[in-house]
Amino acid sequence: MAKLKIGDLKKIKEKVHAETALREGDRRAKITVHMGTCGIASGAREVMNALMQAIEEVNVTDVVVTTSGCMGLCSREPLVTVEIVGQEPIKYEYMDANKMRQVFKRHVLEGEIQNPFVLARGAEITK
Repeated sequence: MAKLKIGDLKKIKEKVHAETALREGDRRAKITVHMGTCGIASGAREVMNALMQAIEEVNVTDVVVTTSGCMGLCSREPLVTVEIVGQEPIKYEYMDANKMRQVFKRHVLEGEIQNPFVLARGAEITK
């Protein structure tokens, strides 16, 4: 196995920092891919991969990407929640890689909610 040089380690560090920056910090939007067992079995990993690739392609740095467990709506998986600062959360159902790219481009970047994929609007919290 070849030895790593300082330059190689710096490249690895930069790549890791770029990837984790999407999961940290105070940003304008947060996207949650629900990745419980049912979500993963329904294709949530592919949805997450498509989202990360779409973010990388446009070099967006003000979006937080996170995961969660099962929402309890296994028949509607894969599920994605988009939260944009100052707007109600939108939960999307039956997501796939193409739908995720469309939601990212049109909803997150352009502000147009993708109604055909919407399961629910707003938070579940009751007062």
